[in-house]
Amino acid sequence: QVQLVESGGGLVQAGGSLRLSCAASGRTFSSYSMGWFRQTPGKDREFVGSISWSRGSAVYADSAKGRFTISRDNGKNTVYLQMNSLKPEDTAVYHCAADTRQRGAYDTWGQGTQVTVSS
Repeated sequence: QVQLVESGGGLVQAGGSLRLSCAASGRTFSSYSMGWFRQTPGKDREFVGSISWSRGSAVYADSAKGRFTISRDNGKNTVYLQMNSLKPEDTAVYHCAADTRQRGAYDTWGQGTQVTVSS
């Protein structure tokens, strides 16, 4: 069973940067598409971006384009979310997710890491 553990969250001032990591257990990490999502209290979970398993190509939500970058290191079973030019509205719990069954849907989720951006 795959498990995902996020890390790297914290408190940062507006305009600053953070890099989140998501470490996955399991031997077939390189075959999973991975995604990042975020959630704030009272709001639906929001898609941030994803990275494919095959070519490592990434797609982003409009709110993340130009500021966030997703990458993966299959040798370390880890996916990263580099966040630059952070804004207070980026404050949320960030979760990574994996499509372990390759069905186009995320079936495994991490517990999340809190990101707080102060103005």
